[in-house]
Order: sequence, then structure tokens, then C-alpha cells
Amino acid sequence: SMHVLCTLLVLLLMAEVAVASRARSRRELAPGLYEHGVYDAGGSYCERGDVCCHGRDDGCTVPYLDTVCYCDLFCNRTVSDCCPDFWEYCLGIPPPFPKPPGCSRAGRNYPSGATYRENCNLCTCSQGGRWDCEDHACLMDPELIDAVNRGNYGWRAANYSHFWGMTLDEGIRYRLGTFKPPPTVMNMNELHVTVDSNEVLPRHFDAAAKWPGMIHEPLDQGNCAGSWAFSTAAVASDRISIHSMGHMTPALSPQNLLSCDTRNQRGCSGGRLDGAWWYLRRRGVVTDECYPFTSQESQPAGQPCMMHSRSTGRGKRQATAHCPNPQTHANDIYQSTPAYRLSSSEKEIMKELLENGPVQAILEVHEDFFMYKSGIYRHTPVAEGKAPKHRRHGTHSVKITGWGEEQMPDGQTHKYWTAANSWGKEWGENGHFRIARGVNECEVETFVVGVWGRVSVEDMHHR
Repeated sequence: SMHVLCTLLVLLLMAEVAVASRARSRRELAPGLYEHGVYDAGGSYCERGDVCCHGRDDGCTVPYLDTVCYCDLFCNRTVSDCCPDFWEYCLGIPPPFPKPPGCSRAGRNYPSGATYRENCNLCTCSQGGRWDCEDHACLMDPELIDAVNRGNYGWRAANYSHFWGMTLDEGIRYRLGTFKPPPTVMNMNELHVTVDSNEVLPRHFDAAAKWPGMIHEPLDQGNCAGSWAFSTAAVASDRISIHSMGHMTPALSPQNLLSCDTRNQRGCSGGRLDGAWWYLRRRGVVTDECYPFTSQESQPAGQPCMMHSRSTGRGKRQATAHCPNPQTHANDIYQSTPAYRLSSSEKEIMKELLENGPVQAILEVHEDFFMYKSGIYRHTPVAEGKAPKHRRHGTHSVKITGWGEEQMPDGQTHKYWTAANSWGKEWGENGHFRIARGVNECEVETFVVGVWGRVSVEDMHHR
């Protein structure tokens, strides 16, 4: 039995020697890791695995590319299979190859070509070991937000997460979308509202309080530069509700205008208000429920029109297509009378609002308006110390729903309009904003439009 035991031991030893020599020969015969240059020369391998082994240890490995690299002293021979950081981490000497300069950020090293985003700017690690960052003006600029909130401007600014990462140019390009009316439209005859010189208008007015259930909530145009369609649909929805005395309270479809009103219009790349009102009068639109908003992003091609109608006589129209939303069957077409322009007189705009409901206004939007959170907005000079690219403006359109005034600590009275924007309800004062009244702040009193809903007696009974 002793003889058998000895034989077994010898066989075991021979097997181990065979395995070791096979492993040895496999490791020794393998080409070096760096025949074709050093991959990830600045990477952390021995350090990350926290391994350094004396002599030869074929188990002292770390995953590297699609193979392994070694952190034992044996690796440092003619045919090297050491990990790239073996020399520095295990021996404390410079590596035998030039280490490419990486870039450090927040205590970590990054190889050249690595990128990260700093708000709206992309930063790239250059060959020279330096971060090269783009230099766009960002839509959300913490410096400007602080400057507004530190200054005594009468309103507060906030950092909106859904605007973070956008450039100011993108904000102007994708978040507005009303073309300035051409001279022929600007010269439209104004409809004068008679206001007696001794007539006293209320100091505060809110359309939603006068016409409960008929003033619709602010909309959200997303990154579709289609405020021309959103403000038109918003004003028409309220006016039809008011003029039908609440018998019809449609929330009209901006998408119907964006996709179907294509004459001289550019959908989510901007449009004209006169064209929108022409379409609402001559063709009409369905509700938002029937034809929901889908153009969240600006698309160059735009989406094909999915709603068509035919004349039923006397200017009225009837849908000849089903609702794009298959869950809804009510495809009634709503129309307006011709839109009319009001004068820029503060009192006349107030009286029109008081008697007939919300009006549409064009607004010149500056870089600081995107950050508006609360208070009475006035364009501030906070960006004036910065490069010109930080000062941009574009044309927008909104729905004015009321007015008021506020006593300031210094005893002054500040008058304002209240308006609904189309940037969702998280923005501003629950989707609304207040803006200085009577001083044509940001052109808000330059081009103001009213309209009547096309409402007949039979409409009042049928719907």
C-alpha cells in the first residue's frame, strides 16, 4: 500500500508540473501585449484591482481588453504582458513607454477624446491633456439667474430643468415660432373700442373669474416653434366658449393648424398669425382631443394633414375625416369670424378683454424671459456685461387673460397684464406670467388681436 501511495504522489506531482509547464509555455509563448502599441496607457488596472505580486504568479491578473494583463514581477521581461500601470503602481518607476497626457476632472483621469457636457457645452479632452469646451451661450445661465434675483427688478428667475442643456440659440429657434406680421398686416385698420374718458375700469380683472369653466389652461408647445398655432388655438377656444355662453367649450387643436395650415406657414418652424386666423375662419379646426399634439420636436418635413372638411353652405364646414385619435369620434369643426386688430391703447385693450374675453398679443422674447418664475416681468439689463451672443431675442405670441396692479414697498404702483404662455404649467406662475402694463414692455401692446367665435343658434342647441 505504501508503494501505491508513493506512485500516486509521483503521478500527482507530474500532472502539476505538466499543467504548470503548459501554462508556462502558454504565457511564455504568447506575444507581448504591446506589439501594436499601448491601449489605454493611462488606465488603472493593477491599482484598480489592488494587486502586485512577487516573483512569478500566473494568477496575478486583471481583465484587459479581451484578454488579461499581469501584475507580477515576472511580467517585466523581454516579452511584456504587464498591465499598463504595473511600473508606476507596483514598482514606483515611470513606464517604459510614453504615457499619453489625459485630462483630470473631479479627481478622476480621462483619456484624450473623452467628453462630458457642461450645461449646453460639450467638453473634449485634447491630446495636450486639456479640456476644450464649446462656448455657446446657454438658455439657462446661472449667472444671469443670480443677477436677476439679486437685483431689484420686481420679478424672480428660476433654473428650469427642461431648458437645461439647451443653447440660447436653440431656445429662440425652438421655443417661440411666431413670424413678425408683415407691413400689410401691421397696417390693418384697428378696431377702436370706445372708452369714455370718465369710464372707470376695475383695478384687477381675471377672465377665468368672470367666465368660469370657459378659460382654458396654458398649453405646452414642447420644442416645436409653433406659438403662432398655440396662441391662436388658445384664444379661439376661450372666445368660442364665451360667445356660446358655455354651450360649447372646445379646447381647439394646435396640431390641426400646424399640419393643415400650410399656405405660407412653416408648422413647427414658425408661422404667421394672420394665416392662422384665415384658416380658422375659412377651414376651421377640431378639438385637441380629436387631433392631439404630436410634433413635440421641430421636424423639417412636418406631419401630413390628417383632418379635412367640406362646405355645408353659408360658410359652415363639416369634417370629412375621422379623428386622428381613434378613441374620439366627435370631429365637429369650429370656426371663427375674421380676426380684428385692436389699437395699442391700454384702456381699449382692457375694455375689449373685459367685454369679450382673452386677446392674442405678440411678444418680443429676450434671453432673461426664459428664466421667469414669478412677479411682474420687465426685460432686465443683466446680460449687458457679457458678449453679444448672450443677448438674443425673437418673436412669440401669447394669450392675455387679465390685468392688475401691485403696491411696491417704495409706495409705487406697478400695473401689469396677466398672460398665458405655451411652455407648460411648470413654467412661470402655473404657466402664466405677469408683464408691465401701459408701457409696451417687449412690444406686448403693439399687435393685439381679438376674434368672435362663429356660433349660430343651432350650435347652442346641438352641442
